[in-house]
Amino acid sequence: MFTDLEGKAVIITGASTGIGKACAQRFAKEKAKITVNYRNEKGNEVEELLQELRDLGGEAIAVQGDVTKEEDIKNLVERTVESFGRLDIMINNAGIENEVPSHELSLEDWNKVISTNLTGQFLGCREAISYFLKNNIEGNIINMSSVHEIIPWPHFVHYAASKGGVKLMTQTLAMEYAPKKIRVNAIAPGAINTPINAEKFSDPGKKADVEKLIPMGYIAEPDEISSVAVWLASKESRYVTGHTLIADGGMTLYPSFQAGRG
Repeated sequence: MFTDLEGKAVIITGASTGIGKACAQRFAKEKAKITVNYRNEKGNEVEELLQELRDLGGEAIAVQGDVTKEEDIKNLVERTVESFGRLDIMINNAGIENEVPSHELSLEDWNKVISTNLTGQFLGCREAISYFLKNNIEGNIINMSSVHEIIPWPHFVHYAASKGGVKLMTQTLAMEYAPKKIRVNAIAPGAINTPINAEKFSDPGKKADVEKLIPMGYIAEPDEISSVAVWLASKESRYVTGHTLIADGGMTLYPSFQAGRG
């Protein structure tokens, strides 16, 4: 659909599962060159994904690495350029969460989530922007945020704080590098049927509770987010920067006021 993405080199962090995997699959359909970043998956699982991406029409390599480590992010960019000759698009998708009442949250857990969700995205942005500037490339960065950059989320204060940080980091970098034609945007998914949510959504009661918070009435699949990512990566969105595109079925629209309540 987005012919200008053919042959473009894209890094996707946390690309072996969930939204990241769906993004890799969609970019493969657009005939892009994809670097799949992963941290812990088994080698055979990653090889199966690479073969799938090639079968879909893309080129693909895998690079293991921890997004919280500077040297791993630098290696991710270097391996991509070595393999594909350049880097055009950086998608900072890797993220984690865990539920803890805020007064019981350890500093270790706080640091782990902030390091992955915010610092990891900053490192990805920094290394991509440095490469774009050095090589005079009008590059494109997409950060993965969440509806919880807007909606408070008790028991997940570290997660909400990290996503609020992603919002303003995205806007600040977009403003700073717009004169160089480097675009920086974010996507804020709502409730998505990913492995991280599998246990919760397997419970019919809990699933129904979440669906009540969504005016459109259903939990989305990861490919509904990957469709947003390819649009933001394409020339079709060339005048869009510093924007968080919310893809949430209306979750951020105060659904408790639906039907005139309130």
